[in-house]
Amino acid sequence: MTVLGAGAPMDVLLNGKALAEHLATPGDEGHRGHSDPRVTILSVPGELLAAGDNLLEIRNPEGAEGLLRLRAVTVDPAHDRERSERAMAARAAGRSVVAFTTEVRAPGSTVWQPASRLLFHIESIDSGERALPAHLSWRGTDGSEAAIGLRADLSGFLGHRRAADGAVTEYRGTLADRRAHPEGTVGAPLHRFSTEEGHDGTWSPSGELRLLLDDGGAPVERVSWTDRRGTTASVVLGSAGGPGPAEPAGEPRDITRTVVGIEASDEFDVVGEVAENLLGKSWSKWLANDESAELDFTLERPAAITVYRLTSANDAPERDPQDWELQGSHDGGHWTTVDSRTGERFRQRHETKEYSVASPASYARYRLSITRNHGSDQTQLSRVQFLAAEVPAARPTRSAADFTGYRAPRGGDPVGYRGTSVPGPWSDVPGREEGKEAGQALPQLLAGDLGDTARGLDDAARLIGKLAAYLKNS
Repeated sequence: MTVLGAGAPMDVLLNGKALAEHLATPGDEGHRGHSDPRVTILSVPGELLAAGDNLLEIRNPEGAEGLLRLRAVTVDPAHDRERSERAMAARAAGRSVVAFTTEVRAPGSTVWQPASRLLFHIESIDSGERALPAHLSWRGTDGSEAAIGLRADLSGFLGHRRAADGAVTEYRGTLADRRAHPEGTVGAPLHRFSTEEGHDGTWSPSGELRLLLDDGGAPVERVSWTDRRGTTASVVLGSAGGPGPAEPAGEPRDITRTVVGIEASDEFDVVGEVAENLLGKSWSKWLANDESAELDFTLERPAAITVYRLTSANDAPERDPQDWELQGSHDGGHWTTVDSRTGERFRQRHETKEYSVASPASYARYRLSITRNHGSDQTQLSRVQFLAAEVPAARPTRSAADFTGYRAPRGGDPVGYRGTSVPGPWSDVPGREEGKEAGQALPQLLAGDLGDTARGLDDAARLIGKLAAYLKNS
């Protein structure tokens, strides 16, 4: 029996006869919701077993207090008492796409604040085995960093993170979902690499690495982990567009429809003048019973807003915003001002005014913080719209590898570790477009790569491996 936390006492009966009475498992009171699993093994005398069905009862003794949190019950024959344990581990490893709800807390604070979901999948396929990470750290392209230690059963994690603006917080998570690959990675930024290990200057194939890490903020550029077998690895992803961030280009497009959540510091819900109205196209409005107010918007995916529009409401010009800031955040706890306005005035009702963002950057959350209106004790708007410029798809710069790093087995020496992206619809690597046959996409792959293979046989060998993996998955 696997119990989570400080379990209440329990009686265990088989076919009405006691196997154990008032059995208690030790717990970890300091980590109430995140305790390690406790495994208790009971041997069943053969004379208590009956032919056919047997009834196993696990219950609290009469008068006992406390919550019994039973995670699993397994039954093994006497000659193979670890069989079900191995089967459980195999099933868990198969559900290797893991999602956590997360929280952050400032140093010295006692209050945890909700943060963005964490989703990851790290799978090295080189020995036919899967090993989930025990420790994990990463860095985003915006300079944000995080490091976490995961509980043995992946029920939660504890760690720390540093936001792009330098603010440091404690960081913790609770398991929300586990799914199998590839179903659990649909719509997520999954990378697949054909990998090699370097020994004394000689590189040899070492299988495939599948890597996904999405914390709701900027894309990752470095990931390090230690798995349950003790293997440590660290990789730095290559840049497709050069050393600097890609510059937005083209006309901004309206991304208001990607807002999946909106919260207001106040709203007049008695008559339906709530924040949700700001995302519609009708002449409804949002009204707050305050001279200042905040509106928080959560996007479906991070985006760099370059333009935003505000539309005045139907009446009372004195309720119009006059001074405000537009702020962005990755985690909902630390906010960076990307645009600020003072002394703004709407000349008429239902007038839409457009503002260019002074310092655009990619964020998952945006806040419109209205600090002053035109003299009323209420604040209102009819509509808010967000626009983001298209980012051109840059032709990847071919290099010796699309990631570089090292890997070290438990107790062994580190060796070189590098990988070449396997193109396809599962990642952001150019490859087969949806709806096209492999035969149509292959000439594009060849045209993009063969011109660079003259750099040496080493590059040519990697290209052949990439093409083979691509055709296998086409």
